[in-house]
Amino acid sequence: MIREVVADGKRRMEGALESLRGECNTVRTGRASTGLLDRIQVDYYGAKTPLRQVANLATPDPRTISITVYDKSAVSGVVRAIQESDLALQPNVDGTVVRLNIPALTAERRKDLVKLVRNMAEDSRVAVRNVRRDMIQSLRDLKKDGDISEDDEHRAEEEVQKLTDDFIERINDILHHKEEEILEI
Repeated sequence: MIREVVADGKRRMEGALESLRGECNTVRTGRASTGLLDRIQVDYYGAKTPLRQVANLATPDPRTISITVYDKSAVSGVVRAIQESDLALQPNVDGTVVRLNIPALTAERRKDLVKLVRNMAEDSRVAVRNVRRDMIQSLRDLKKDGDISEDDEHRAEEEVQKLTDDFIERINDILHHKEEEILEI
């Protein structure tokens, strides 16, 4: 039963870590990345469709994202979706190809992005700690029901704490890497 509690908690902590990675990929840095466009939804024949389903994304150079739209009639929808997003990028249209030039970030914008990423990391740390709290409560319930001994509970709580510390460290590593990426000129 202890193994089940720990395995479930580890799976949930992995989910928090993956969520942070995904959120960090959508934060704009000074470098072009197709991950910036992951949240863009295009109005395609009346349905909100992810940009990746209506176009091919590429980064031909470090400051440009190239979007090759499959259906010529969807180009205007792609342009509109990009303009309405919070990316503050101006698309350039050339037939079925939309190009996005990624301008260099200002020092103020870099500071704002670092704050944003730090908040994302803190939210992930809170999620991991909440999972730890749930795991420890489950262990205490098992002890209370007589399913495990006090020694087993204590050992399992130590294991849960080690697991939590490991995930917090991994979150901090992701944060540090993203901060360096944002502050890189």
